[in-house]
This record gives sequence, structure tokens and C-alpha cells, in this order.
Amino acid sequence: YTPFNGMQGCIDAGGKPYKSFKSNIDRAEEEAIEEGRSFVTLYNRNDWPHWSDDDNDCQNTRHEILISTSKKQVEYKTENGCNVAAGEWFDPYSGNTYFKSAELDLDHIVPLKFTHGHGHGGDRWSRELKEAFANDTDNLLLVNASMNRQKGAKGLDEWLPPNHSYRCEYIVRFNSVITKYELQLIPAEQRIVNKMVTTCSK
Repeated sequence: YTPFNGMQGCIDAGGKPYKSFKSNIDRAEEEAIEEGRSFVTLYNRNDWPHWSDDDNDCQNTRHEILISTSKKQVEYKTENGCNVAAGEWFDPYSGNTYFKSAELDLDHIVPLKFTHGHGHGGDRWSRELKEAFANDTDNLLLVNASMNRQKGAKGLDEWLPPNHSYRCEYIVRFNSVITKYELQLIPAEQRIVNKMVTTCSK
């Protein structure tokens, strides 16, 4: 048994919340809905089709990235070569190397739920644009599964990789995706991001 100061700390460490627990993001969404802010709609991950197989070669987005980024020849789970089982991948979030695909998540650098909520603009996109965003390799990075779950749907103002040497590159990649898709940051977020960019440029 590991004690935590709060439920969010437990979740960040990979634990499961009790049924009535609401994250800060969930509470913010509920408050926005109660206040009648027109830009807010409930987030549903199923509205953002991800891990597509556009070329119909049986390897979806996740497995194609596992193949293309492995530092050695990958091993497959079965003879048909659809699903990757092992290889060698460096996770820039933690600074560690992993050899089993099951230890890795394919992270959306700009999270889907973040993109959808808080007036960022993604909630108004077509399903086709949501799918393009969810599978865009510019916004995807293989990382340790626990790191991905620790990050959740947080933006730059709430989460940065524990590996300090990767933080500035992460900030650049996050901002490039925001720019590419013309997403809007709220003023409080933008002020923090501006400070980060200034610090990284020194």
C-alpha cells in the first residue's frame, strides 16, 4: 500500500480513482456547461478515431511508429507482421530505453481532450479533421505508459516531461502542433507558454 496526499497524485502514479472522483478538467467542463458557454461540448474519445490503418497493410498508426522508430529490427507477435512485440525505443519523457512494446504508449503531445476542451477549438472540428489530428505523426511520440498516464490531458501549464533535457524540445513540438491546427490557448495558458519559450530561447 502506497499513501498519497490526494486522489490526483494516486492517478498520476497509475492508480484508479474512486467512482465519484472528478479531475480538475472534468470539473472545469461541468462548470462551463453549467454557465452555458457555447463552445463547450462533452468530450468523447470515440469521436477522435485513432490508430488508423490508411494503407490497409494491417499495421495501424501505433505499430507503424513502433517499426519506424525502433533502434533495432523489431519482433512481431505473430507471423503476419501486424503487431510489434519487441524492439528498442528511447522514451524522451523519462530518459529511459524500453524493449517491449507493451511498456509504451503512443502519446498525443497535444492531448485529444485538451484539444477538445476549454475553448481550444477542437470540439468544433469535423470527424475527418479529428481523425487526421489523432493520427498525425507530428503530434505522436512513443513514451513509457506510466508517463503518458501521468500527463493525461494536461497542457504545458500543468505538465512537463520529468527528463529536463527534453523539456524545451517538448515545448517546441507542443507549440508547433498548436500552430499547425490553429488551436487557441486561453490567456492564462498563453502567458505561461510565452515565459517557457523565452526561457528556452536563452
